[in-house]
Amino acid sequence: MKKFFIYFVLLFSSILLKAQVTITQATGWLETAYVKWTPISGVDSYKVYYTGGGQTNKLIDTQLIRSYGSYFRADILGLSAGNYTIKVVPVTNNVEGPEAVSNAVTVLPHDRTGFAHSNGRIPGAYNLDGTLKSNAVVIYITQGTKNTVSLNVTGANANPCVGLQTILDGFKKGIDSRPLVVRLIGNITDPSYLLNGDAVIENKSLAANSVTFEGVGSDAVVNGWGVRIKNATNVEVRNLGFMLTDAAEGDNLSLQQDNSYVWAHNCDFFYGKPGGDADQAKGDGALDAKKSTYITFSYNHFWDNGKSCLLGLSEGTTAGLYITYHHNWFDHSDSRHPRVRYYSAHVYNNYYDGNSKYGVGSTLGSSVFVEGNYFRNCKYPTLISKQGTDVANGSTGTFSGENGGMIKAFDNYMINQNAFIPYNSTSASAQFDAYVATTRSEALTVNIKAFQGNATYNNFDTNASLYINSLVPDSPTAAKDKVTQYSGRVSGGDINWTFNNAVDDTSDAVNTGLMALLQGYTPTLVFVQGEVSTPVSSQTLLIASNNDQNVTVGSAIEPMIFTWGGTATDATVTGLPASGISFVKNVTNKTITISGIPTADVDFTVTTVGSSGTPVSGTGSIAVTTTGTNPQGNEVHNFTASNLSSSFYSFTSANINSTDGSANYDGIALTKRLKIESATSINYNTTAPSSLTLVFDPTFSGTVKVDGISYTASLGVVTIPTVNAGSHSITKGSVANLFYIKTQYASSAVLATHENKVEKLSIYPNPVETILTISNSEKNPIENIILMNGLGEIVKNIKGNTRSIDMSGFPSGMYFIQIKTKQGLVNQKIIKK
Repeated sequence: MKKFFIYFVLLFSSILLKAQVTITQATGWLETAYVKWTPISGVDSYKVYYTGGGQTNKLIDTQLIRSYGSYFRADILGLSAGNYTIKVVPVTNNVEGPEAVSNAVTVLPHDRTGFAHSNGRIPGAYNLDGTLKSNAVVIYITQGTKNTVSLNVTGANANPCVGLQTILDGFKKGIDSRPLVVRLIGNITDPSYLLNGDAVIENKSLAANSVTFEGVGSDAVVNGWGVRIKNATNVEVRNLGFMLTDAAEGDNLSLQQDNSYVWAHNCDFFYGKPGGDADQAKGDGALDAKKSTYITFSYNHFWDNGKSCLLGLSEGTTAGLYITYHHNWFDHSDSRHPRVRYYSAHVYNNYYDGNSKYGVGSTLGSSVFVEGNYFRNCKYPTLISKQGTDVANGSTGTFSGENGGMIKAFDNYMINQNAFIPYNSTSASAQFDAYVATTRSEALTVNIKAFQGNATYNNFDTNASLYINSLVPDSPTAAKDKVTQYSGRVSGGDINWTFNNAVDDTSDAVNTGLMALLQGYTPTLVFVQGEVSTPVSSQTLLIASNNDQNVTVGSAIEPMIFTWGGTATDATVTGLPASGISFVKNVTNKTITISGIPTADVDFTVTTVGSSGTPVSGTGSIAVTTTGTNPQGNEVHNFTASNLSSSFYSFTSANINSTDGSANYDGIALTKRLKIESATSINYNTTAPSSLTLVFDPTFSGTVKVDGISYTASLGVVTIPTVNAGSHSITKGSVANLFYIKTQYASSAVLATHENKVEKLSIYPNPVETILTISNSEKNPIENIILMNGLGEIVKNIKGNTRSIDMSGFPSGMYFIQIKTKQGLVNQKIIKK
């Protein structure tokens, strides 16, 4: 019998070894290629080799091989231009079966034109020919590995670094000079550790360092989070789809500060999560940049974005700021293509396709060279602030009240625009939208000035040392064809949507069909080879951002909304109804809304249900403070992080200023600000004496009223040391812009009034690096611990008599801890090293 069994196994194995893969598609793309094939039953795995580019039978990484159920796909990255063949081999019992070889495919080079590749720099971890740089290290991020991927990084605080952002934190110090490639595979929702909702790339601007952050194939998606670049150089972001980000910064991809030589290309930018401002229904910025230079944004596809590309904020200078936008598809996006402050910007060979507000906007002394673009039904192709079309027919300004910049235009094709006023030296010379040059090398004289501010064009494009001088751009028609073929992710990506030009060309409203497609996005990836035991879930759950709340007895919670999607067909709730909290399920909208007035602490769990994919769970927690006890802790509201959403402060007739400002308080960079107008009021209620801090523009020296009493700001800050318990109202004194509010119960004066009531706790070490210890007596057990970051956001909520907190996974910075005991509350500031 044993001999027969061995014979049967050998016979079966020999049959499998004779089974040959059937290749269904092999395609070359931009420095990549991919192959698809039909799976063979009983095969353990596959190996993929390629020949070409100086390589013969080069084996690719196993993570590049993925199953999509009815077919497999492998993408080969880091190829130089040329012809290649791809070989697919089935593997059974560690033995390779018969190979299948594709026809020859042609790989094309990326277009590296632009300022990012100036001065001999090569952004990213790939060489100019598309191959990986020497000593490059590659990590793969999937839905299953985003929190567990590990890498030893020279100079990191601890090794191995575990999780995507922890690895990026390791490179933040700029000590490890190895080129880093982060490859994202499939649909990836928020990793457990992000920085205010973003993966942040930093390398201390180390010239020897370089980072590429890229997607694999046609379906790599950054879903619900953003990517932020700061204090970095030589960075490349490519081949990613961005959607529904709810990061505090608000942008899908942003260059925040002090960056150089950054190249973002071939990405798909979809809607962000709707914000509270009137112009944030489609999310905030898609691809913004400020305080950075030598930048290139190319071959990106913008899908009906409201605010596509903000450029510049508070640089205060026009010197040394260079950026290129080329071959981007502004596909029914509304505005900011780009909207420029200060910069010298080369905007060429882009396709403006049905834009309801405007194309290029220039302010604050910026010099913008707009050439070779194709404008189809773009309402206003170019605008200079406060002149020409911007103020025509009595308009107070289409997009800005700032001083103007200057636009030079050449060889653009425009059709069906509402208005375009070229410069005319003999009539209405100040009222124009752009100076239309007769040759691309024409220099503008100093007599051609912006109507407001008298800015002139700096003629950067005629500088012989810059790439523009020798560039031969595509014609507008050729550029349009190239853009529609190559912009966005590989082969156009996996999300297909066709706009209705008759409606979408002139509408700036959310396209409900596209939004529904994104919110219900269902990835088709089944598993990544090597991760078969942990298949990628195709069920999704969008967890309410306010799922941890503290309220006083008798107060209603802010409704929490959980949204299921993907292959999930339903969702269940455990732990509710309870203690005054209940839920309502809307099957049509796929939402569960939690609401009510809690009478006790409540914890609950929402779990998806579906016939395929892995269920996904999200939790909620509600803590109740009894009226008459000590207050629940410091209440901080940061308009930059939370807009007008607060469970403590209520806002009436409140509007966020459409123009960002700049302030810094408690080590927090602040940009969003509330306009304090005649009808504006901010109301809140306290249960004990507290202090109040209000942060305005740094130069503000006017007044604000609190409970009808005027208080004068000093260097933009109003501090009221003692505010009695009760209801309070903040209203207009002088016209002002408010960045930040803090109600603080933890001052020494307030704590002193409770010293005899609350037994002193010992909290150590402070500063803390790993474990924070709380020492208390058995007579005063701990009931609840709330840990808040410097923004006042709850990052940890622990119930029970816990005496230690592991803070090793938290980023460095300032935190506030609130400890509720049987006798009352204790508040203390904690520094995490």
